[in-house]
Amino acid sequence: MPRYYHKATSTRFATTALLAALTCSSTAPTALSFSPLFRRVSPFSLQTTSSIARGGSTFQAMSTTSDVATDTTADSAAVNVTPDAKLSSLRNKMKELNLDVYLVPSDDPHLSEYTPDCYKRRAFLSGFQGSAGTAVVTRDKAMLWTDSRYFNEATLQLDANHWKLMKQGQLKVPTITKYLGDLAAEHYQETKTPLRVGIDPFVHAASFAKDLMDAFKEAAEDDSDVIGEIDTSNDNLIDPIWGEERPPVPTSPFRVHPMEYAGMSVADKVAEIRKEMKEKKATLAVFCTLDDVAYLLNVRAMGDVETCPVGIAYATVSDDEVTLYCDSAKVESPEVQEHLKDVTIKPYDDIVKDIETHCSEDTKNKVWIDTSRANYALSNVIPAKSLVDAQNHVTAMKACKNDAEMEGMRQAHIVDGAAMANFMAWLEEEIVEKGRSISEVEVDEVLTGYRAKQPGFLEVSFPTIAGVGSNGAIIHYRAKEGTDLMKYLDESNPILIDSGGQYTYGTTDVTRTWHFGEPTPEFVDYYTRVLKGNIGLDSMVFPENTPGFVLDVFARKALWEAGKDYGHGTGHGVGAALNVHEGPHGISPRWNNKEVLKKGMIVSNEPGYYEDGNFGIRIENLLEIRYVKPEHNEPTNGEGSDEETSADKKFLKFEKLTLIPIQKNLINIDLMTDDELDWLDTYHELVMEKVSPLLEKGSPAMAWLTKSCEKIDRKRR
Repeated sequence: MPRYYHKATSTRFATTALLAALTCSSTAPTALSFSPLFRRVSPFSLQTTSSIARGGSTFQAMSTTSDVATDTTADSAAVNVTPDAKLSSLRNKMKELNLDVYLVPSDDPHLSEYTPDCYKRRAFLSGFQGSAGTAVVTRDKAMLWTDSRYFNEATLQLDANHWKLMKQGQLKVPTITKYLGDLAAEHYQETKTPLRVGIDPFVHAASFAKDLMDAFKEAAEDDSDVIGEIDTSNDNLIDPIWGEERPPVPTSPFRVHPMEYAGMSVADKVAEIRKEMKEKKATLAVFCTLDDVAYLLNVRAMGDVETCPVGIAYATVSDDEVTLYCDSAKVESPEVQEHLKDVTIKPYDDIVKDIETHCSEDTKNKVWIDTSRANYALSNVIPAKSLVDAQNHVTAMKACKNDAEMEGMRQAHIVDGAAMANFMAWLEEEIVEKGRSISEVEVDEVLTGYRAKQPGFLEVSFPTIAGVGSNGAIIHYRAKEGTDLMKYLDESNPILIDSGGQYTYGTTDVTRTWHFGEPTPEFVDYYTRVLKGNIGLDSMVFPENTPGFVLDVFARKALWEAGKDYGHGTGHGVGAALNVHEGPHGISPRWNNKEVLKKGMIVSNEPGYYEDGNFGIRIENLLEIRYVKPEHNEPTNGEGSDEETSADKKFLKFEKLTLIPIQKNLINIDLMTDDELDWLDTYHELVMEKVSPLLEKGSPAMAWLTKSCEKIDRKRR
């Protein structure tokens, strides 16, 4: 699934998927066996503190007056759900609080890409359902910033009478901070008062707040002018508008992620972190993102965040204690309690005051926190002299899979290939043999049903994208029953299917574009160029310490030669039985991500081409990174390669994880080189070798796989 330079309805959790499985033709796959928080104000302002509840959390905020901050949670009734009514209610509250601007991001307190429903405030306010975007509301304007993956979707979902789409990254479209800086300068010139920007500090990154303050300073004509200030002293303003309709914060229980799949004990992970803490002279390390917490403590959950096997929690590591901050309902099972017997369990809300206490009890204490991945409320109780602002060590450990994690990922892709073979055999029969038209929702449900029949399946790894025809050009499209947008698949249009599964042992993510009729020459040309880009990246050999952006051009070369391109990144990291999008590495044109690619990392390879209103094409495989020379592929425990042991430069390569055929009759072989055709034949041999043992002999799935993996006919040249 594409990630911006760095996936409704129909997707169900495992129980629904199992019901859907009952509608699918039966197969018998072989069972696998493998073992201080403050509002930024003028430095001359007098400040008094007040205690404010924030979604159950209490923290100290500062006010420029002696009055306590307004308790917006008192307004419990939801207003009329029309866009106009929501904005009117918000603006009334802004006026009451003397705010000029209010920001509503996509984020939860853990800055997650996919958020629990209770934190989807931006979606509630704006109507835009995409996973990335920020609403900026002023007294007379409402704007939505989002990236190129969502331009089409946002255009369709935003009410143009009330909202303006700001196409992030396009010429003449400023960043949010630049826009607010310029707005502050204009406001100050007219009123001689600062622009007051309200935010909920729990759902904004600390780095964003710093960037905004820097933008205010840069836009000021005089260095002494304070033209803008950030107000964090109020409860989230969207919640009282949402009222009783707002979903509750989920408390799904943790489960133990077993050593046979984790490959490294909690004790060993903590020891590694403490070693790094000593190097950085830190006395406390704070882990804010949900996947960091899950990885560190070898736990997983299902239900808190749709499609992500994580639970709402924070964690900290000190010299002598490991602490998990979560709702007590998450750790009630005896198995989890035994697993976490050496971990202190504390209420979720205690995290802010505990960090603050750690800083105050000894002035020599230092807190290691990544402010780009921590919310503003947490980081701002840490005095500057006590702050160690750097990427946390779990990020690096998690990115480089150990042998057990990688083996689990390989097995997940084998069973995923079997599920897809069964699904494609069914789909081809329904479309070609029976002449049916099948809705995008049914495509999603049946595919999920086949995945649910595989051993260890838990849920999908992101909401399935099944886009027929023009819907394939909506990068993160999600089909919904009863909408005008939903389409039906037949022989006249292609379908782009981007999907994946969460298994107890691994995570998958694959995209294929299929056509059961006669594609146009134009479609075949673009499909072939996308495939050439996929092969070009897959075939790369590159020296270690190469950042991902260096390789991006190889995925785009064939499209560039035709004057075409795509607006999303080429590759993102993927977690091992964790989130489908994982950092810190990636492959994209964004040269500012200088994270180097290392042995043990997993990355997607997904070039594409999209024509709005017509079609979308994407071909995605997941790849593992290994050294070219086998002797260099020594076991790792999540830290990448060891330092050089010889004068020889080490080189890396990609090895395929995804095991799903590529549709051969959509390829213009005249555009393909002999090496590229050899690559395709070799890939299909691998798919057949790995997947066929899980299929019944003589079954439709085996027949489909056998035909799909035949060598390509080169006589068509």
